[in-house]
Amino acid sequence: MFTKLTAGSVLSISVVILAYLYYKDDPDIDNRLDQVLSGLLRAEKKLAIAKPRIALGFGGCEDLVVNALNLFNKMGIEPPENPKHFDSVHSEEELAQLLAYFFQHGAAAERYVSNDTLFSALTKMADTLPEKKYFLGGNAPVMARRLANEGAEVLLGAKFTKQLRNTLPETVKVVGGEPEEDDIHLLMEYDIGDKWGKYKSPRANRLIVHSDNSNPYIDTLEDLEKEIKDFKPSVLVVGGLQMMDNFPFKEGFRQERLAKLRNLLTSTPRTTKIHFELASFTDHTLFQEIIDNVLLYSDSLGMNEQELPNLVSMLVHGNISLVADSQPRIASVLDQLRTVYSILKKTREVDRKRKITRLHLHTLAYQAILTTKGSQWKNSMSAAAKASLTAHRYICGSQYINLMKARLIMDDSFTTTAAAQHSQRIPLQENRPVSCWDEDDYEICLAPVLVCTEVIKTGGGGDNVSSAGLLAQVNSMF
Repeated sequence: MFTKLTAGSVLSISVVILAYLYYKDDPDIDNRLDQVLSGLLRAEKKLAIAKPRIALGFGGCEDLVVNALNLFNKMGIEPPENPKHFDSVHSEEELAQLLAYFFQHGAAAERYVSNDTLFSALTKMADTLPEKKYFLGGNAPVMARRLANEGAEVLLGAKFTKQLRNTLPETVKVVGGEPEEDDIHLLMEYDIGDKWGKYKSPRANRLIVHSDNSNPYIDTLEDLEKEIKDFKPSVLVVGGLQMMDNFPFKEGFRQERLAKLRNLLTSTPRTTKIHFELASFTDHTLFQEIIDNVLLYSDSLGMNEQELPNLVSMLVHGNISLVADSQPRIASVLDQLRTVYSILKKTREVDRKRKITRLHLHTLAYQAILTTKGSQWKNSMSAAAKASLTAHRYICGSQYINLMKARLIMDDSFTTTAAAQHSQRIPLQENRPVSCWDEDDYEICLAPVLVCTEVIKTGGGGDNVSSAGLLAQVNSMF
């Protein structure tokens, strides 16, 4: 999936030129892409136009985006002999081992840097790089901007300086106060085929590091709680909880904050749907606390191809899965979605817990949306198409979809499950590219992504895609 993709990046010139020549010289491929695009646009146009009210939390920051290898070269950080995973970063050596660990898998990751001196040195050096860019950051703020730009009325619980606040649409109402300065999150990106010593990246992605001492406390929770009753949103979106991962809280404080968040969710009327945007978690205990206090009180989940298997691992085996296939087979992820849905729907509605009725998986190659039959989530085909088109538009940085900058990496056909006795093979039909089918008490819709070959932004992609798909289905409630 993109993932729990505010960043700028450019693919290597050779890749872009080869892709251009390849598609230019093959009229069959060009015609196929044109048919897929036309089919996706037709599905998108079927969406109802409405202005729903959506509330979101939490957090806010400024993303500083640079090329990972340029930064490490400037810092004099050499490729390590052995990659290694760390839950948090204390030294340059650990940072190098951590980057190598995820770089070789092409997997996204986000980690807390406990060494303030190291983080300051990294951000100061990053600021000197010519390609550096600054963006609005944080899951909820990025989603809020997308939702507002698509016409929603938005209430956002986040803290920003006035300067960063001004980058949001005026239609976004921000509650949570104004800090003296914005927290910086450092996004270190790399491209497909990049080499760092003996390591080679199988796909474009990024490692995010931060030394954020504000957002882990979700301290805008009370501000959002005060406003949400009068705002009466159709959906409450919760995100940014990965900021708690491996943060040095005082004993018991994290549990207190999550219990406070659970109280907000349990007091939210059933007419307001709750969507939880998943992220990368490495702290086993925290992830279980989030499942118990947030996930079980949510109607809808959004996740990428790294976060889905991690959730499955926690629900089935009670442990963390650090990395997963960066380009997973469709049959495998559909089985994982069924596993999550099956386990969560069995949770009885006691203590005002909610049953899951919507799952949205966003990956590089395709979008998959599972919804319960008879639920308020309608128009899954159009929502999947909208999410797919948003992925290309955001990554390429343009509303116009130029097919010379697009390619399909989804297979020409796929099976609905890895279980041979129950599998069904579904071909990709160019003129009707979104495939939908019924199973048991739910429907699944899957749409191919016209993958952008000239990347402008990567970080924040998942938040934009998830928001677009969510809004498409919220509109259907009106």
